[in-house]
This record gives sequence, structure tokens and C-alpha cells, in this order.
Amino acid sequence: MTLRRDQIIEIIAVGSELLTPYYQDTNSLFISEKLNDLGLRVSFKSVVGDDWGDLLKCIRAARARADLIFTIGGLGPTQDDNTREALATALKKELIFKENLWESIKNRFKKRGIPLASINRKQAHILEGAVVLDNKNGTAPGLWVESGSKTFILLPGPPAELKPMLEKAVLPKLKTIQKKYCFRGILKITGLTESMTESQVSDLYPAQDDHDLNLTILAYPGQIELHMCGYSDKSKHQARNKVKHLEKSIRERLQDKIFSDGKELEEVIGDLLIQNQATLAVAESCTGGLLGHRITNVPGSSQYFLQGVQVYSYDAKIKLLGIPKQILDSHGAVSAETSSRMALQIRKISQADYGLAVTGIAGPGGGTAKKPVGLVYTSLASKLGVITKKNIFLGNREIIKYRSSQKALDMLRRHLQNPTAYSFKRK
Repeated sequence: MTLRRDQIIEIIAVGSELLTPYYQDTNSLFISEKLNDLGLRVSFKSVVGDDWGDLLKCIRAARARADLIFTIGGLGPTQDDNTREALATALKKELIFKENLWESIKNRFKKRGIPLASINRKQAHILEGAVVLDNKNGTAPGLWVESGSKTFILLPGPPAELKPMLEKAVLPKLKTIQKKYCFRGILKITGLTESMTESQVSDLYPAQDDHDLNLTILAYPGQIELHMCGYSDKSKHQARNKVKHLEKSIRERLQDKIFSDGKELEEVIGDLLIQNQATLAVAESCTGGLLGHRITNVPGSSQYFLQGVQVYSYDAKIKLLGIPKQILDSHGAVSAETSSRMALQIRKISQADYGLAVTGIAGPGGGTAKKPVGLVYTSLASKLGVITKKNIFLGNREIIKYRSSQKALDMLRRHLQNPTAYSFKRK
């Protein structure tokens, strides 16, 4: 097998369950990542059900346009496992029974003390001329099939079987024909929309004819990610330099909007609190514990996180935080005044260095003309006083809750990285 610079690679994920809302094809992402590390790029990904006709069409289409084709799944013993058979038909090859494979399958069942069904015999058939890829974690052997200038690599569907097979049986072969060295980088951003980010970095995108440097923008609720990938024929160091040069230019543009080069925001917060030997407590209304969950999801958070309260109702805000009833009556639970008091009170009660608070309307109901769904106040209290931000977040209930927690965490992050970032109001 010879890989050319213009080699086209395709991945075919097989399984009717992948065409439903209940399953996701994560295997192709794993394969793509490993191929990228070798400087190989995937051009097409297809998902096809178990229908024989559809599967055959998909394989033929891939064969017509791609040089290296990975198939995922459809190697089991049941009637709807047809990848071997469909490929044999497409390539006009025979399926040959291998006694040694059958013995291996029987021994595996015997060791596990599981009765062997006759249908498993199907898995001992391979395409003529194929190289068997050993499966130490299941009964379905993988196959490496070459037909003219085309190469098909058939992998089992279960990740616990696919991943070790790819790493131990497939990648070592591909490494011998590695095209380029690859280095990946990532910048995580908050406080900007996808379009705002794009407008600030659009002129930094590599030229279309530059195949050795890629920049991709991905948008998530409350967060934007810039993924960079550099390639080099000579060394990993040279590939890294290409990415770092681009990263430097992006950082100069976006500055403190970038919160990390890989870590999640709650991890960054944890690192900063430890560095500052500071502690934190939170008071939540509309986020219902999400803020505390994210903070405590970081290993070692007990070093800096003291406590959190969920004060969803008026009574809870009064009894647990001591918010004056007249503030709630005058301004409402969703207000700058209530949010500020929540942050100040949780800091006072817990004796933490910082108090974070969130209150808002996550929807879908409860909004009014003056206080619409998505209105959220986030507050940060410290020895300097309190700062409160009014936010209008779009999205469904889950997204609004996440964006609210993201904004609260980012307020603390900006202050810890730059104590003059905010002008605190004395209380």
C-alpha cells in the first residue's frame, strides 16, 4: 500500500442504530484523531444502516472516490451484520472459511463458559486475500483488504474492540507510510459569539492552498473553540512552530477573552484559586446547583470550595441567606439588587474570599415584557465589594442555565487574572 499526498480517506460507520437519536458515532472521531496524528486527513465520513442495498451503495460510492476506506461495525454474527458480505459483493471476491479463526472463536467462548451458537461460524469467513486483524477483546476479527489501488480496513463496532485493534494492528502499518508530522492546538474563548470571534480572526485563516496549517472555529453554549492543526514533512517541532505562530497572533487579537489552551473554565478557576490561596462559595437560584457541580467536578476542589446553597424560592433566599424581604418585594428575585445580596451573603456566611451568585429566568415560562426569559444576573463579591452583571441569554432552559454558570465563573476568572478588571461597588 502506498499513500500519496492527494490520498483520499473515507470512514463508513455501519449500523441502523446510528441513524436514530439514541446513539452517536464516536468511533470515527477516534479514528480521525489517530490519523491526524500521522498527518493523514479524512475527506469523507458516511453513516449507513444495516440495509443490504444501502450498505452496498455506500461501499461502492466510497470505493469510487476514496483510496483508503475504514468501515466500522457490521462484523458480528447476526443477520443484520453484512459488512463483510457487502464488501465481498462490491469487490467480487469470495468469502473463505478459516478453520483456525473458528477454533479461536470456539476457544474464546469456552474460556468464558458461554455456550457457542452456530451463527458465530459466520465470523470465521474472510474475504479472499485479506489480512486478518486479531481481535483480543471480541469474536469479530478485523480485516485489511487491498483491491487494486484501494485499501479497505474493516473494524468491529464496539469501542472496546475497535480502539485496541486500531492502535495495535492498524496504526503500526500506517506509521511506516506516515506522510507528515502533526501538531494540534486549541484556544477556548468565552464572552464572544461565534460571529464576533470570526470577525476578529478571519484574516488569520491560512490560505486555501496552504495544506500544512488548518484553523477551525467551533461554537458551544457560552464557549467558542479555535482548533489549530499544523503539518510538516520534516519534524513535529516544525509543525508545532506553525501552530504556535498562529496562536500568538490570535492571542494578540482576543487577549483575555481566551481562558485556556485546553482546560475547562472550572479547571482554570481552580488553578487560579489555588495560586491565590483563595476560597469560594456560591449561591444559586436559576442554575439549581449547576455552578457548584461544575466547580466540585474538578479533582482537588475541596482545597478552595467551601460551600454552595440553592435558594430557589423567596423563603429560601430569606431563611438561608438573610436577604431582606423588602428587597425581594421591591425588586424581585430576578434583579441586580437580589443577585448582589446573594453574593455578599454567601461570602459572609461561609467566610470565603469570594462569593458567586446567579439568579434569573431559565424558562420556558415565567418571563414578562420587563423580565424576559433569559434575563440572568450574575454577581461576584470579594473584600473589595460586589460587582453585578445583567445578561440576556438565548436558548432553551438547559442552555440558559449553562451560560449563566459560565458567565459567573468567567467573572471570577477575569478578576483573579486581572484584579483591576472590574470596579467593585462597596457594600
